[in-house]
Amino acid sequence: MTAPTDPSTGNVVSQDGHVLIVPIADPAAGTAMARDTILDGAAALQAVARGDRDARVLLLSGRGANFCAGGNVRAFASADDRSAYLRGLADDAHAFVRAIYEADIPVVVAAKNWAAGIGMSFVLHGDVVIGGPSTKLQPAYGGIGLSPDGGMSWALPRAIGAARARNVILTNRVITADEALSWGILSEIVDDDQVNAVALERARKIAAGPVNAIRAARRLLSTSAGNSLDEHLNIEARSISTLAGRPEGIEGVDAFIGKRKPNWG
Repeated sequence: MTAPTDPSTGNVVSQDGHVLIVPIADPAAGTAMARDTILDGAAALQAVARGDRDARVLLLSGRGANFCAGGNVRAFASADDRSAYLRGLADDAHAFVRAIYEADIPVVVAAKNWAAGIGMSFVLHGDVVIGGPSTKLQPAYGGIGLSPDGGMSWALPRAIGAARARNVILTNRVITADEALSWGILSEIVDDDQVNAVALERARKIAAGPVNAIRAARRLLSTSAGNSLDEHLNIEARSISTLAGRPEGIEGVDAFIGKRKPNWG
């Protein structure tokens, strides 16, 4: 699955039903991060957060051979002021990451082949991450004398533990697909040529479900690490009781009792 060009905007951010698709790599730049697409993706997600765009799931995919091979190092080298250029690039990437969380919708990632540097950072913000046997992740920053961005140093310790994250980042370790699956970065491994298609299928399935219940569940999972058990139990109780009185909760329970498939609208 390659995201088509959106004729209304002239970019490659597109939508498949309720699935917002942002292909973050630029195949013309060796599958480095596509800066313009990231900016367009952030704008689309901000529209979702405002209620101006109806998207229920975000799908991050690549274009070309890889999910994303990192930043465009050739562009780094050619910048007149490298510090200023990298600050601007990091700010743009971080605006996209912030927009992901502001939109408050599930994130599916099609992590095909390499996810390096900022590409690995984006993978770590996924809720459901599909990879293949050839999927590999690498921080890559240390290899060019830089430090992580895109939230990697925040997300990786939460995903795999502090000690393992330090080892991966400080030694610039390559994480194989099997390791990423066993460590909880990948959700599942499929054939390499099926990564994009399966990721789109998973995104469509989530988008077809009860949107408010799915958002609530994702929010509970995202906030659990910062809550005590007692606090979190109270939050869970408020959430489930609120949903029980809303149309989705009523329809879900009534459909179960009526032995029919729920209509989520």
